Amino acid sequence: MRKQLFYILILVGGFASAQDSTSTISLSEYLGYVKSFHPIVKQANLVINESEAKLMKARGAFDPKLEVDYDRKKFKNTEYYDKLNASFKIPTWFGIELKGNFEENTGEFLNPESYVPTDGLYSAGVSVPVARGLLTNKRMAMLRQSRLYVKQAKADRQLLVNNILYKATVSYFNWLKTYNEKRVYQDFLDNAKIRFNGIKKSFEVGDKPAIDTLEARIALNNRKLNLEKSRIKFIKSTLELSNYLWLNNNTPIEIKPGIIPDVNTFETIDVTLNTSNLDIENFDIDSHPKLQSLDYKFKNLTIEKRLKRNNLLPQIDLQYNFLSKTPEVARSFSTSAYKSGVNVSFPLFLRKERGDLKLAKIKLQDTEFDIQNTRVSLKNKISAINQELESYTLQNLYTSTIVDDYSKLLKAEERKFFLGESSFFYVNTRESKLIDAKLKAINLENSFFKTKANLFNVLALSKVELN
Repeated sequence: MRKQLFYILILVGGFASAQDSTSTISLSEYLGYVKSFHPIVKQANLVINESEAKLMKARGAFDPKLEVDYDRKKFKNTEYYDKLNASFKIPTWFGIELKGNFEENTGEFLNPESYVPTDGLYSAGVSVPVARGLLTNKRMAMLRQSRLYVKQAKADRQLLVNNILYKATVSYFNWLKTYNEKRVYQDFLDNAKIRFNGIKKSFEVGDKPAIDTLEARIALNNRKLNLEKSRIKFIKSTLELSNYLWLNNNTPIEIKPGIIPDVNTFETIDVTLNTSNLDIENFDIDSHPKLQSLDYKFKNLTIEKRLKRNNLLPQIDLQYNFLSKTPEVARSFSTSAYKSGVNVSFPLFLRKERGDLKLAKIKLQDTEFDIQNTRVSLKNKISAINQELESYTLQNLYTSTIVDDYSKLLKAEERKFFLGESSFFYVNTRESKLIDAKLKAINLENSFFKTKANLFNVLALSKVELN
């Protein structure tokens, strides 16, 4: 906790000490802030909350229901009717509905079928769909789909979080790149100053021609110009990086001068991005969140297709209710007193139902094609990135050797120059070649880092626990 507070104070306030006082923020620490406080990462948790709310809504279709229907008419001191009908319904899984009912009717103008005992009439029964809605119905389908939506939302959340972490990581690598470029120009500016002052003194004592001082000053000003350009690039990349840094109270943080990236990121990148012990050849592609999300979508559409197929059946609902005026006596409910009925409904052409089923099959087939394409695409992307990383490793080795060789050439040329065996033109040329080589090495390292981040993104390796 102290360490986190320390870094927050650094990020918010920077350092008030001398310019050479710096503090390093590593990629791991930086991503820690993004995971903990970035609004988009927090927003990802809303996906889970939404799916859980839909699940609660679907479960509500199985909630017991109490209904009361009361109707009364009185006119010119005559009570035409006073009717009370109260019922309690309990929906069950297989479309069967249990029902208890109390009915009490009085009045001078009641319909004869509404006559009941003075103390009312009780009934207990059941409603059963024997065709459409028995094995599956809209209520069952919604609950099954809502359970799958929760699982699908977790996979979607993983993809959403992974994407924002990928963008934040690329931003950190750009920050590191511009910082390394600025360091290169700063180092060679210092060399140019030392060289210019030395040549100027040599000219003043007559050891060097005036043309050398002119070339040295041109080289010095070029280094100053390049440093200024790199400084602006570094400031812009720093501001871009700040877009991903927030505090817990949704307050954005701006990185102040004195905060620098970790120049040893190459040594820790695999541990940070969770790619250190990754076996790409044996990677389980089916565990990928994208494929898991599509698989849950496929299962949802399968449930929908089953529901649409069930709608081709006729609607046949049977109802049977035992009647009693003394419900406290269990034996009073018998088959000698009952109320029953049957409802039958069946569209003649079934065009709507057949159309719905056809659309459900098309959606299912479309998702199946999407799963196949995504699986192949992920495999190819992973293979391509893996080969690209191997190539960058080899290129980094070559570039490192080239930089070392140019450094040796520059040192040798400088010794020859101060011994009077070379000219400043050759020294400047060697130095320019070395600068170009170092900048190429920085760009190549940045490309390697971005490819690592791309692998992290394609494999969706982020593991973030959200509240």
